[in-house]
Amino acid sequence: MNFWRSLVGKLWVTIICLVAVVLITLGLFLLPYIDSNFANSGDIKRLFMYTCMIGFSLTTFFALFLFTKITQPMQRVIEAANNIRRGEYGTRLTLVTSDEIGQLATSFNHMAEELEENIRSLHHEKGHLSSVLRSMSDAVITFDIEGQIILTNPHGQALLESWSDLQWEHASDAELHPETAESSVPPPLRPLFLSTLKQGGDDRSNVHVRQGVWSVHMAPLYSEGSIRGVVAVLRDVTEEVRLEKMRRDFVANVSHEIRTPLSMMQGYSEALLDGMASSPEESSELIQVIHDESLRMGRLVKDLLDLARMEAGHTDMMKAQVDMNELLERVYRKFSVRAKERDIHLHLRQESDIAVLKAADEDKLEQVLTNLLDNAFRHTQGGKKITVHTGTCVLEGRRYLEIKIQDEGVGIPPEDLPYIFDRFYKADKARVRGESGGTGLGLAIVKNIVESHHGTISASSKLGESTTFTLRLPVEKQ
Repeated sequence: MNFWRSLVGKLWVTIICLVAVVLITLGLFLLPYIDSNFANSGDIKRLFMYTCMIGFSLTTFFALFLFTKITQPMQRVIEAANNIRRGEYGTRLTLVTSDEIGQLATSFNHMAEELEENIRSLHHEKGHLSSVLRSMSDAVITFDIEGQIILTNPHGQALLESWSDLQWEHASDAELHPETAESSVPPPLRPLFLSTLKQGGDDRSNVHVRQGVWSVHMAPLYSEGSIRGVVAVLRDVTEEVRLEKMRRDFVANVSHEIRTPLSMMQGYSEALLDGMASSPEESSELIQVIHDESLRMGRLVKDLLDLARMEAGHTDMMKAQVDMNELLERVYRKFSVRAKERDIHLHLRQESDIAVLKAADEDKLEQVLTNLLDNAFRHTQGGKKITVHTGTCVLEGRRYLEIKIQDEGVGIPPEDLPYIFDRFYKADKARVRGESGGTGLGLAIVKNIVESHHGTISASSKLGESTTFTLRLPVEKQ
């Protein structure tokens, strides 16, 4: 520290100047008087010079004393304050005096301790908040009033990166909302962001992005009574929405499937009660219709119960070693009579002798083959061909028994092909319901049975030409 710019230095210079002015003034007025009135004026001049030297020495000593007692402690206080400013909150002063400087040092130490404790608490709270945000499975994104991102958690950052290439659905939206055209708010969230800022309250909505559905909850952030930003919490509800849609469709389809036979049974039974049957033959026909519809309802209820048990994992599988060649021969013989009656050419081609499953339920697999062949016969006209082809294939180092059931029927439209294994899904609802009375649960049951055997099933089709179901079952030990 520059001594001449310090308080002590300035004080010392001031005292020296005052002493010098006094002495010079005295010298100018007194020395001529001494020379003219005193005989031994040299002694007086020497005394005057000695007095000046002693005065200047005393002022210098006084200045050094002040520098030691005031300036150096103040300099240490300034250095400690600079250390605190640089973030060294553990800095403390060791000045032990009873004057004001000592009191200042004590107050400084107390202030540093409280500041260090507050900073430690702030770091602890910040770390706790960061841990909470990181552990949240939902995406959290905080925006300021201008739409710039302030804070995100890892899920929010990943979501922003996946949405980084999204654009406005309509070019005119940027013109309608120029205040967010340059913001960092993703396009799907901008309408909700503007609504939250405008209303000043919580807002929530579901947004559809690509193939997913996100539940978004936005809340404003207030500071001194004014909105300074918005926090958004996003949750992926794609699966929940899909399951809810499946539930609604399931209830609607079950109601529809049951209502048809119930209506017919009620109508025909009322006809019998009203005596509309004029002959025993007509009565027998009405009773036969009621009986057929009751069987149809029984099949529907049984299929529903089977499917519910399979999806819940409560199906009892009686697994044992199964010879698939023998099973295929038995199913082929069962459908041969039906093929002759409908003038359909049924062929069984076996290209592999390795057709033994180590652990499988023979009855369930027979149900799978029966269901697939029944569908093939249902959709194939007379004079056409149905082929059952068996062989083996190796996928990802594992050997599978491959069974293909190919028909030359009407085929399945490409837009319906991905959904044929869903419950109650029917590619041609009017034709299937009118001709066969199917419940729409057969392929869903087939898929569950195949997956319970660690296998896979898929379908391919050419509309108006053919449909092929490919069934693969592992032949090694599970």
